[in-house]
Amino acid sequence: MWARRTELRTDMTTVGLIGSGHIGGTVARLAVAAGYDVVLSNSRGPESLKDLVDELGPRARAATPREAAEAGDLVVVTIPLKAYRDVPVEPVAGKVVIDTNNYYPDRDGRFPELDAGSATSSELLQRHLPGARVVKVFNNIFFKHLHALARPASAPDRSTLPIAGDDAGAKAEVTAFLDKIGYDAVDAGTLAESWRFQPDTPAYGTIYSADPKDWEREAPGDAEKVRSALAAASR
Repeated sequence: MWARRTELRTDMTTVGLIGSGHIGGTVARLAVAAGYDVVLSNSRGPESLKDLVDELGPRARAATPREAAEAGDLVVVTIPLKAYRDVPVEPVAGKVVIDTNNYYPDRDGRFPELDAGSATSSELLQRHLPGARVVKVFNNIFFKHLHALARPASAPDRSTLPIAGDDAGAKAEVTAFLDKIGYDAVDAGTLAESWRFQPDTPAYGTIYSADPKDWEREAPGDAEKVRSALAAASR
């Protein structure tokens, strides 16, 4: 279940973010710290991102979602699932798209195929983006933990994130990106298998918490811990 470790393409220097909330903003901070340029966007317009751009410095700029999708060598979709059809299709053709979404019916409304287990939320995004190569990651970790647990490759307490996707090359590129921003990766399988680390599974959230009842305190989650949690998932 280990994702293959490889070097990130040398021409992949810009991360485009469609959505710049808690997870998106955290990924942007980690990416800038690792030497990437980031293009941020959200549904409210570039002017609403001024504070985050100012915080991130000269490697960051704000744009529209389409412009972020066009600019990104790697594109991160981190918006509520109910809005996934708003992701621009043409600009991400051929690109790796990271999907951080989770299905929360109270927020997103009901999706019959997700309720029935006949599809996963990432499969819905992949169908909407037929030319892209979608990889699921970042959805199972609290944004504060994502920031706090990033470690250099040599750190003994480095954490691991599960990833899922249908394209082996895309998963290799995402694994290399995670390595650069401070994480190892475990390959959880295809997008159809990404339910194993969605909400209400053992791999969701609490494996990075010092206390499952206190999500404010983080604790490293190594590969064995993640693999065991993925194996314990059931529908």
